[in-house]
Amino acid sequence: MLRWTVHLEGGPRRVNHAAVAVGHKVYSFGGYCSGEDYETLRQIDVHVFNTVSLRWMKLPPVRITGHERAREVPYMRYGHTAVLLDDTIYLWGGRNDTEGACNVLYAFDVNTHRWYTPRTSGTVPGARDGHSACVLGKAMYIFGGYEQLADCFSNDIHKLDTTTMVWSLINARGTPARWRDFHSATIIGTKMFVFGGRADRLGPFHSNNEVYCNKIRVFDTETNCWLTTPSTQPLPEGRRSHSAFSYNGELYIFGGYNSHMERHFNDLWKFSPENFTWKKVEPKGKGPCPRRRQCCCMVGDRIILFGGTSPCPEQGMGDEFNLMDHSDLYILDFILTELVGFVNFIHLLKQKSYKHILTFFLLYISKQLNKIKV
Repeated sequence: MLRWTVHLEGGPRRVNHAAVAVGHKVYSFGGYCSGEDYETLRQIDVHVFNTVSLRWMKLPPVRITGHERAREVPYMRYGHTAVLLDDTIYLWGGRNDTEGACNVLYAFDVNTHRWYTPRTSGTVPGARDGHSACVLGKAMYIFGGYEQLADCFSNDIHKLDTTTMVWSLINARGTPARWRDFHSATIIGTKMFVFGGRADRLGPFHSNNEVYCNKIRVFDTETNCWLTTPSTQPLPEGRRSHSAFSYNGELYIFGGYNSHMERHFNDLWKFSPENFTWKKVEPKGKGPCPRRRQCCCMVGDRIILFGGTSPCPEQGMGDEFNLMDHSDLYILDFILTELVGFVNFIHLLKQKSYKHILTFFLLYISKQLNKIKV
Protein backbone atom coordinates (compact mmCIF):
# COMPACT_ATOMS: atom_id res chain seq x y z
CA MET A 1 0.00 0.00 0.00
CA LEU A 2 1.42 3.36 -1.04
CA ARG A 3 1.67 5.82 1.83
CA TRP A 4 3.24 9.21 2.51
CA THR A 5 5.06 8.42 5.76
CA VAL A 6 7.52 11.22 6.50
CA HIS A 7 7.28 15.00 6.21
CA LEU A 8 10.28 17.12 7.18
CA GLU A 9 10.84 20.88 7.03
CA GLY A 10 14.01 22.91 7.08
CA GLY A 11 16.08 21.32 4.34
CA PRO A 12 17.82 23.23 1.53
CA ARG A 13 15.40 25.57 -0.26
CA ARG A 14 15.97 24.54 -3.85
CA VAL A 15 14.09 24.68 -7.16
CA ASN A 16 15.03 23.20 -10.56
CA HIS A 17 17.89 21.29 -8.96
CA ALA A 18 19.19 17.79 -9.82
CA ALA A 19 19.51 14.87 -7.43
CA VAL A 20 20.84 11.29 -7.43
CA ALA A 21 20.40 8.44 -4.95
CA VAL A 22 23.64 6.72 -3.90
CA GLY A 23 23.01 3.85 -1.51
CA HIS A 24 20.98 5.22 1.41
CA LYS A 25 21.94 8.82 0.64
CA VAL A 26 20.60 11.42 -1.78
CA TYR A 27 22.98 13.95 -3.37
CA SER A 28 21.37 17.21 -4.50
CA PHE A 29 23.21 19.58 -6.84
CA GLY A 30 22.53 23.26 -7.41
CA GLY A 31 19.16 24.70 -8.33
CA TYR A 32 17.98 28.15 -7.33
CA CYS A 33 16.15 29.92 -4.54
CA SER A 34 14.23 33.15 -5.13
CA GLY A 35 16.15 36.18 -3.87
CA GLU A 36 19.60 34.60 -4.10
CA ASP A 37 22.34 36.03 -6.34
CA TYR A 38 22.84 34.05 -9.54
CA GLU A 39 24.88 36.62 -11.44
CA THR A 40 28.02 36.14 -9.36
CA LEU A 41 29.79 32.94 -10.35
CA ARG A 42 30.32 30.53 -7.49
CA GLN A 43 30.72 26.79 -7.01
CA ILE A 44 27.65 24.63 -7.30
CA ASP A 45 26.41 23.61 -3.86
CA VAL A 46 26.02 19.96 -2.88
CA HIS A 47 23.56 18.87 -0.19
CA VAL A 48 23.38 15.27 1.07
CA PHE A 49 20.32 13.71 2.70
CA ASN A 50 20.79 10.60 4.85
CA THR A 51 17.60 8.52 4.54
CA VAL A 52 18.44 6.58 7.70
CA SER A 53 19.10 9.46 10.11
CA LEU A 54 16.75 11.77 8.13
CA ARG A 55 19.28 14.59 8.24
CA TRP A 56 20.67 17.02 5.66
CA MET A 57 24.34 17.94 5.38
CA LYS A 58 25.95 20.53 3.09
CA LEU A 59 29.34 19.55 1.71
CA PRO A 60 32.08 22.18 2.18
CA PRO A 61 33.23 24.08 -0.93
CA VAL A 62 36.07 22.52 -2.90
CA ARG A 63 39.45 24.15 -2.30
CA ILE A 64 40.64 25.56 -5.61
CA THR A 65 44.22 26.39 -6.61
CA GLY A 66 44.73 27.88 -10.03
CA HIS A 67 42.48 28.77 -12.96
CA GLU A 68 42.55 25.27 -14.51
CA ARG A 69 41.46 23.68 -11.24
CA ALA A 70 38.56 26.12 -11.02
CA ARG A 71 37.26 24.87 -14.36
CA GLU A 72 37.00 21.36 -12.90
CA VAL A 73 34.18 22.46 -10.57
CA PRO A 74 30.77 23.36 -12.08
CA TYR A 75 29.38 26.81 -11.36
CA MET A 76 25.99 27.25 -9.67
CA ARG A 77 23.21 26.47 -12.13
CA TYR A 78 19.65 25.26 -12.63
CA GLY A 79 17.85 23.18 -15.27
CA HIS A 80 20.73 20.67 -15.37
CA THR A 81 20.72 16.88 -14.99
CA ALA A 82 22.69 14.39 -12.88
CA VAL A 83 22.97 10.61 -13.25
CA LEU A 84 24.90 7.88 -11.43
CA LEU A 85 27.17 5.32 -13.11
CA ASP A 86 29.14 3.10 -10.74
CA ASP A 87 30.76 5.50 -8.23
CA THR A 88 30.57 8.58 -10.44
CA ILE A 89 27.82 11.17 -10.79
CA TYR A 90 27.78 12.88 -14.18
CA LEU A 91 26.36 16.41 -14.22
CA TRP A 92 25.52 17.99 -17.56
CA GLY A 93 23.80 21.08 -18.95
CA GLY A 94 21.84 23.73 -17.11
CA ARG A 95 22.26 27.49 -17.08
CA ASN A 96 23.37 30.44 -15.00
CA ASP A 97 22.23 34.06 -15.26
CA THR A 98 25.78 35.16 -16.09
CA GLU A 99 27.24 32.34 -18.19
CA GLY A 100 24.04 31.16 -19.86
CA ALA A 101 23.68 27.48 -20.76
CA CYS A 102 26.52 24.94 -20.52
CA ASN A 103 27.55 21.75 -22.33
CA VAL A 104 30.61 20.78 -20.28
CA LEU A 105 30.49 17.31 -18.72
CA TYR A 106 31.38 17.30 -15.02
CA ALA A 107 32.07 14.21 -12.92
CA PHE A 108 31.71 13.91 -9.14
CA ASP A 109 33.40 11.02 -7.31
CA VAL A 110 31.02 9.90 -4.56
CA ASN A 111 33.89 8.33 -2.56
CA THR A 112 36.23 11.33 -2.48
CA HIS A 113 33.71 14.14 -3.13
CA ARG A 114 36.07 15.52 -5.79
CA TRP A 115 35.05 17.12 -9.09
CA TYR A 116 36.79 16.64 -12.44
CA THR A 117 36.00 17.16 -16.14
CA PRO A 118 36.43 13.95 -18.17
CA ARG A 119 37.95 14.38 -21.62
CA THR A 120 35.27 13.60 -24.20
CA SER A 121 35.12 13.44 -28.00
CA GLY A 122 32.53 12.97 -30.71
CA THR A 123 29.39 15.00 -31.38
CA VAL A 124 28.94 16.97 -28.17
CA PRO A 125 25.35 18.22 -27.62
CA GLY A 126 24.83 21.97 -27.77
CA ALA A 127 24.51 23.90 -24.50
CA ARG A 128 20.97 23.72 -23.10
CA ASP A 129 18.73 23.41 -20.07
CA GLY A 130 15.43 21.66 -19.42
CA HIS A 131 16.65 18.45 -21.09
CA SER A 132 16.45 14.94 -19.66
CA ALA A 133 19.18 12.42 -18.87
CA CYS A 134 18.85 8.73 -18.17
CA VAL A 135 21.20 5.74 -17.96
CA LEU A 136 21.16 2.32 -19.59
CA GLY A 137 24.18 0.13 -18.93
CA LYS A 138 27.28 2.27 -19.36
CA ALA A 139 25.55 4.86 -21.55
CA MET A 140 23.89 8.17 -20.72
CA TYR A 141 21.11 9.40 -23.00
CA ILE A 142 20.31 13.12 -23.35
CA PHE A 143 16.99 14.09 -24.92
CA GLY A 144 15.38 17.44 -25.74
CA GLY A 145 15.80 20.66 -23.81
CA TYR A 146 16.09 24.27 -24.94
CA GLU A 147 19.26 24.87 -26.97
CA GLN A 148 20.87 28.22 -26.30
CA LEU A 149 22.80 28.69 -29.56
CA ALA A 150 19.91 27.65 -31.84
CA ASP A 151 17.41 29.41 -29.54
CA CYS A 152 14.86 26.63 -29.95
CA PHE A 153 13.51 23.44 -28.45
CA SER A 154 15.30 20.18 -29.28
CA ASN A 155 14.11 16.64 -29.96
CA ASP A 156 17.54 15.15 -30.62
CA ILE A 157 18.89 12.15 -28.74
CA HIS A 158 22.58 12.19 -27.79
CA LYS A 159 24.39 9.24 -26.26
CA LEU A 160 27.54 9.28 -24.15
CA ASP A 161 29.42 5.97 -23.96
CA THR A 162 31.15 6.26 -20.57
CA THR A 163 33.58 3.43 -21.39
CA THR A 164 35.09 5.45 -24.27
CA MET A 165 33.76 8.92 -23.28
CA VAL A 166 32.57 9.44 -26.86
CA TRP A 167 29.41 11.45 -27.60
CA SER A 168 27.23 10.48 -30.55
CA LEU A 169 24.10 11.95 -32.11
CA ILE A 170 21.65 9.08 -32.62
CA ASN A 171 20.12 8.86 -36.07
CA ALA A 172 16.69 7.86 -34.78
CA ARG A 173 14.16 6.22 -37.09
CA GLY A 174 10.40 6.55 -36.87
CA THR A 175 8.32 9.62 -36.04
CA PRO A 176 10.27 11.51 -33.37
CA ALA A 177 8.77 12.99 -30.23
CA ARG A 178 7.91 16.67 -30.46
CA TRP A 179 10.60 19.28 -29.64
CA ARG A 180 10.29 20.05 -25.92
CA ASP A 181 11.89 20.99 -22.62
CA PHE A 182 11.19 20.23 -18.94
CA HIS A 183 9.77 16.81 -19.81
CA SER A 184 10.78 13.48 -18.27
CA ALA A 185 12.56 10.50 -19.83
CA THR A 186 12.67 7.21 -17.92
CA ILE A 187 14.42 3.97 -18.85
CA ILE A 188 12.42 0.77 -18.32
CA GLY A 189 14.11 -2.31 -19.75
CA THR A 190 15.77 -1.14 -22.97
CA LYS A 191 13.20 1.54 -23.81
CA MET A 192 13.07 5.24 -22.96
CA PHE A 193 9.62 6.56 -22.00
CA VAL A 194 9.15 10.29 -22.62
CA PHE A 195 6.27 12.17 -21.03
CA GLY A 196 5.10 15.78 -20.89
CA GLY A 197 7.19 18.89 -21.21
CA ARG A 198 6.67 22.26 -22.85
CA ALA A 199 6.57 22.44 -26.65
CA ASP A 200 5.38 24.90 -29.29
CA ARG A 201 2.41 24.24 -31.51
CA LEU A 202 4.22 25.61 -34.59
CA GLY A 203 7.52 23.73 -34.32
CA PRO A 204 10.90 23.94 -32.58
CA PHE A 205 10.92 27.72 -32.07
CA HIS A 206 9.20 29.28 -29.08
CA SER A 207 6.35 31.48 -30.33
CA ASN A 208 4.25 31.54 -27.14
CA ASN A 209 1.91 28.91 -28.62
CA GLU A 210 2.76 26.42 -25.91
CA VAL A 211 1.41 22.88 -25.89
CA TYR A 212 1.65 20.26 -23.17
CA CYS A 213 1.50 16.74 -24.58
CA ASN A 214 0.04 14.09 -22.29
CA LYS A 215 0.84 11.04 -24.42
CA ILE A 216 3.75 8.71 -23.80
CA ARG A 217 6.41 8.48 -26.52
CA VAL A 218 8.71 5.45 -26.53
CA PHE A 219 12.24 5.21 -27.93
CA ASP A 220 13.75 1.73 -28.39
CA THR A 221 17.49 1.92 -27.62
CA GLU A 222 18.14 -1.47 -29.29
CA THR A 223 16.73 -0.46 -32.68
CA ASN A 224 17.23 3.33 -32.33
CA CYS A 225 13.63 3.77 -33.35
CA TRP A 226 10.70 5.83 -32.06
CA LEU A 227 7.83 3.37 -31.68
CA THR A 228 4.23 3.85 -32.74
CA THR A 229 2.18 3.81 -29.55
CA PRO A 230 -1.54 3.36 -28.91
CA SER A 231 -3.71 6.05 -27.32
CA THR A 232 -5.67 4.96 -24.27
CA GLN A 233 -7.91 6.59 -21.65
CA PRO A 234 -7.75 7.96 -19.02
CA LEU A 235 -4.71 10.19 -19.46
CA PRO A 236 -3.09 12.58 -16.98
CA GLU A 237 -3.22 16.24 -17.91
CA GLY A 238 -0.25 17.50 -19.92
CA ARG A 239 2.39 19.24 -17.81
CA ARG A 240 6.01 20.30 -17.51
CA SER A 241 8.54 20.35 -14.66
CA HIS A 242 7.05 17.21 -13.11
CA SER A 243 8.90 14.22 -11.61
CA ALA A 244 9.06 10.71 -13.06
CA PHE A 245 10.46 7.44 -11.73
CA SER A 246 10.09 3.71 -12.30
CA TYR A 247 9.24 1.02 -9.77
CA ASN A 248 8.73 -2.70 -10.49
CA GLY A 249 8.68 -2.09 -14.23
CA GLU A 250 6.03 0.65 -14.10
CA LEU A 251 6.32 4.41 -14.64
CA TYR A 252 5.11 6.99 -12.12
CA ILE A 253 4.74 10.75 -12.54
CA PHE A 254 4.09 13.35 -9.86
CA GLY A 255 3.26 17.07 -9.87
CA GLY A 256 4.17 19.61 -12.53
CA TYR A 257 2.58 22.67 -14.09
CA ASN A 258 0.29 23.53 -17.03
CA SER A 259 0.13 27.21 -18.03
CA HIS A 260 -3.02 26.80 -20.15
CA MET A 261 -4.89 25.41 -17.17
CA GLU A 262 -3.02 27.80 -14.82
CA ARG A 263 -2.61 24.84 -12.54
CA HIS A 264 0.08 23.21 -10.43
CA PHE A 265 -0.38 19.49 -9.71
CA ASN A 266 0.25 17.14 -6.81
CA ASP A 267 -1.36 14.08 -8.35
CA LEU A 268 0.36 10.70 -8.74
CA TRP A 269 -0.19 8.58 -11.88
CA LYS A 270 1.04 5.08 -12.73
CA PHE A 271 1.70 3.92 -16.29
CA SER A 272 1.94 0.24 -17.28
CA PRO A 273 4.21 -0.34 -20.30
CA GLU A 274 2.76 -3.85 -20.66
CA ASN A 275 -0.80 -2.79 -21.52
CA PHE A 276 -0.11 0.92 -22.14
CA THR A 277 -2.64 2.19 -19.62
CA TRP A 278 -2.60 4.95 -17.00
CA LYS A 279 -4.12 4.79 -13.54
CA LYS A 280 -4.39 7.58 -10.99
CA VAL A 281 -2.95 6.50 -7.63
CA GLU A 282 -4.18 7.80 -4.27
CA PRO A 283 -1.54 7.14 -1.57
CA LYS A 284 -2.51 7.14 2.08
CA GLY A 285 -1.27 9.90 4.35
CA LYS A 286 -0.75 13.60 3.73
CA GLY A 287 1.41 14.31 0.68
CA PRO A 288 3.07 17.41 -0.79
CA CYS A 289 1.10 20.46 -1.91
CA PRO A 290 0.85 21.13 -5.68
CA ARG A 291 4.26 22.05 -7.06
CA ARG A 292 6.75 21.89 -9.91
CA ARG A 293 10.53 21.64 -10.38
CA GLN A 294 10.97 19.38 -7.35
CA CYS A 295 13.27 16.32 -7.22
CA CYS A 296 12.29 12.68 -6.70
CA CYS A 297 14.81 9.91 -5.99
CA MET A 298 14.19 6.19 -5.47
CA VAL A 299 15.96 4.74 -2.42
CA GLY A 300 15.07 1.07 -2.04
CA ASP A 301 11.27 0.95 -1.87
CA ARG A 302 10.86 4.63 -1.02
CA ILE A 303 10.63 7.82 -3.00
CA ILE A 304 12.41 10.84 -1.52
CA LEU A 305 10.73 14.02 -2.79
CA PHE A 306 12.00 17.47 -1.87
CA GLY A 307 12.01 21.11 -2.92
CA GLY A 308 10.19 22.71 -5.84
CA THR A 309 8.00 25.79 -6.06
CA SER A 310 4.29 26.57 -5.69
CA PRO A 311 2.04 29.63 -5.89
CA CYS A 312 1.84 31.59 -2.64
CA PRO A 313 -1.30 30.52 -0.72
CA GLU A 314 -2.81 34.00 -0.87
CA GLN A 315 -2.34 34.08 -4.65
CA GLY A 316 -4.25 30.90 -5.40
CA MET A 317 -2.87 27.79 -7.09
CA GLY A 318 -2.57 29.12 -10.64
CA ASP A 319 -0.41 32.25 -10.52
CA GLU A 320 2.94 31.61 -12.21
CA PHE A 321 4.74 34.69 -10.95
CA ASN A 322 3.94 34.85 -7.20
CA LEU A 323 5.70 31.68 -6.16
CA MET A 324 7.08 30.29 -2.93
CA ASP A 325 10.11 27.97 -2.91
CA HIS A 326 10.02 24.87 -0.72
CA SER A 327 12.54 23.49 1.77
CA ASP A 328 10.42 20.49 2.73
CA LEU A 329 10.87 16.75 2.14
CA TYR A 330 8.37 13.90 1.83
CA ILE A 331 8.88 10.13 1.73
CA LEU A 332 6.52 7.87 -0.21
CA ASP A 333 6.66 4.22 0.89
CA PHE A 334 5.85 1.43 -1.54
CA ILE A 335 5.88 -1.21 1.20
CA LEU A 336 4.78 -1.28 4.83
CA THR A 337 6.46 1.34 7.01
CA GLU A 338 7.27 -1.22 9.70
CA LEU A 339 9.14 -3.36 7.18
CA VAL A 340 11.10 -0.35 5.96
CA GLY A 341 12.02 0.42 9.55
CA PHE A 342 13.20 -3.16 10.11
CA VAL A 343 15.39 -3.04 6.98
CA ASN A 344 16.89 0.27 8.12
CA PHE A 345 17.58 -1.19 11.56
CA ILE A 346 19.42 -4.19 10.10
CA HIS A 347 21.46 -1.83 7.93
CA LEU A 348 22.43 0.22 10.99
CA LEU A 349 23.52 -2.90 12.88
CA LYS A 350 25.74 -3.94 9.98
CA GLN A 351 27.28 -0.46 9.84
CA LYS A 352 27.66 -0.34 13.65
CA SER A 353 26.22 3.16 13.50
CA TYR A 354 25.22 3.43 17.15
CA LYS A 355 24.38 7.12 16.98
CA HIS A 356 21.91 6.44 14.17
CA ILE A 357 20.54 3.37 15.97
CA LEU A 358 19.62 5.70 18.84
CA THR A 359 17.99 8.06 16.34
CA PHE A 360 16.08 5.10 14.89
CA PHE A 361 14.68 4.12 18.29
CA LEU A 362 13.73 7.71 19.12
CA LEU A 363 11.83 7.97 15.82
CA TYR A 364 10.15 4.62 16.46
CA ILE A 365 9.07 5.63 19.97
CA SER A 366 7.79 8.95 18.63
CA LYS A 367 5.68 7.15 16.01
CA GLN A 368 4.20 4.81 18.62
CA LEU A 369 3.33 7.75 20.90
CA ASN A 370 1.62 9.49 17.97
CA LYS A 371 -0.46 6.35 17.38
CA ILE A 372 -1.50 6.35 21.04
CA LYS A 373 -2.51 10.02 20.83
CA VAL A 374 -4.72 9.26 17.81
